[in-house]
Amino acid sequence: MIRTFVAGLALVFALPALAAQPIAGRWWTADRGALVAIGPCGAALCGRIVKLVKGPPSGPPVDALNPDPKLRSRPLVGLAILLDLKPDGDGWKGRIYDPKTGKTYRAAVTRDGANLKVQGCVAVFCQTMTWAAG
Repeated sequence: MIRTFVAGLALVFALPALAAQPIAGRWWTADRGALVAIGPCGAALCGRIVKLVKGPPSGPPVDALNPDPKLRSRPLVGLAILLDLKPDGDGWKGRIYDPKTGKTYRAAVTRDGANLKVQGCVAVFCQTMTWAAG
């Protein structure tokens, strides 16, 4: 009986460690080409580009490869690329938009010390990037 109580108590104290770690803040993308601010966006979190280190050589930094022609002239600065992030276990799940390809992927984001692990997936194929605190 006491063992069961102690085991239950240990589980209760361990639960906060299993919860999604906070990810709000400013983060440099893996290639350090953009600074992304993650914060509240309605009932979820989203990440918006707040700074580009270097714009594309072909002209102003706009969302030129977006599949929707009406959105191709919108500026990249201010563009939400992490979308609808919601807590899921010890991380966050949502979608990630890649303006370099115009494609949106499933995303999983987890805190790894002072860094973020950002994973984009299509079907069973995933790519993980490490973003650094900005």
